[in-house]
Amino acid sequence: MNFIQTRGCDENKLASVTFSQAILSPIASFGGLYVPESLPELGNEFLNKHLNSSYKELASDLLSRFEIDIEQSVIDEALNLYDKFDDSKNPVPVVKVKENLFVSELYHGPTRAFKDMALQPFGKILSSVAQKRDENYLILAATSGDTGPAALETFKNQKNIKVVCMYPANGTSDVQRLQMVTEEASNLKVIGIKGNFDDAQSALKNLLSSPSFDATLKEKHISLSAANSVNFGRIIFQIIYHIHNYLELVRQNAAKIGDKVYLNVPSGNFGNVLGGYYAMLMGLPVEKLIIASNENNILTRLIQTGVYDMRDQELILTTSPAMDILKSSNVERVLYGLYGADRTKELMHDLDTKKIYTLTQEELIKLQEIFVADYCKDAEGKEYIKNTFNEGYLMDPHTATCFKAYETCATKDIPTIIYSTAEWTKFSPVIANALTGEEDAQDIVALESISKTANVEIPSMINELFSKKIIHDTVIEKENIEEEILKFL
Repeated sequence: MNFIQTRGCDENKLASVTFSQAILSPIASFGGLYVPESLPELGNEFLNKHLNSSYKELASDLLSRFEIDIEQSVIDEALNLYDKFDDSKNPVPVVKVKENLFVSELYHGPTRAFKDMALQPFGKILSSVAQKRDENYLILAATSGDTGPAALETFKNQKNIKVVCMYPANGTSDVQRLQMVTEEASNLKVIGIKGNFDDAQSALKNLLSSPSFDATLKEKHISLSAANSVNFGRIIFQIIYHIHNYLELVRQNAAKIGDKVYLNVPSGNFGNVLGGYYAMLMGLPVEKLIIASNENNILTRLIQTGVYDMRDQELILTTSPAMDILKSSNVERVLYGLYGADRTKELMHDLDTKKIYTLTQEELIKLQEIFVADYCKDAEGKEYIKNTFNEGYLMDPHTATCFKAYETCATKDIPTIIYSTAEWTKFSPVIANALTGEEDAQDIVALESISKTANVEIPSMINELFSKKIIHDTVIEKENIEEEILKFL
């Protein structure tokens, strides 16, 4: 399989590249992204074939259909990392919450968030490619809280790899911050920036497309890549669990092969739901993709009105901080899929220069054939956390946004899969406040409170964070990121 570019091709890039080329250099012509030139078709025959398959068997077959230029032994080694999850036989449990409503728990990996599902195997593959080429790579990661810990965990002590992770200094939970700043490996650098996630992501994309930064790295014999979902190496692993979840519903007699379902995803940078979009294009029976936003509801407005408007838009710090994003990178891949490269280039140029683009009525109709959306306020989210806990299910504030979207966007006679992207331990002060009314509790206090209230254990990898030594204490102005990175190198 070859990969092509969302904004067309300039004279400096190849018209199409292999998977390994796309993951090593993820930014395409004109600041665009790489997308598959074609997608494998997965009909009912594929679904029936894997009805009794393990997650790894499903993943291996799906990756083989993409015909990526990675040796099977490397793919097998990467997929074996799922054996380290809570249940090696089923790394993604799908839990029935009520009639026709199910929660896909994507957080059972080492950092307790859904980013492990993609970054664990992706990190192994990227490191293997770098070693095979005998090249050194700098991997950049910008995080709103979950990509950072997962990227650091997968790349630590990997040969031929250095990682710089940027996070908004006051924009993550304490647990997320501690997961990053206590990581001890000589090939890792964690940088807090005085700004928000959009600032961190903008800095990442600027560095990835900067000729001067690239030239400086080349002098040091270092190449540049990224761990964010701008990298299709992340997305390809996020397609798999959408198919797995559908099969889980069939196994639980909640659906038959061919029945349609809703995929209800809390969305910030749009990578998670993009995996569902590709699965749908490949033949997964999906009624609609439901986008759940928080009060930074720019995606809801896009899908409801066809206007992506960032003018005079201040980022709101919410209780679901991983979704505190205004410029969602992966929307671009959907624009390309629906409207082609020329129109995507035009729309993204408008967003970059005018901070707004507007779809035509015909384009909006095409978008709404696939997506529906709503957003959830913080107070509403806490109510969903409390009420759902009283009904027997404990969830984090990002998952809670999906319950609002479920109420307003889904037909209740069609099964809905809600995507739970983080364990309760990652955002315990918010959950403790929702359950018991505790105000401004420190993470460790909130964790213990919830553990007692819900009669659940705090996982050891979370508990141990509070006694670990702080390794990375750098917090800088966003203008100084490049200088700080070069100092690390």
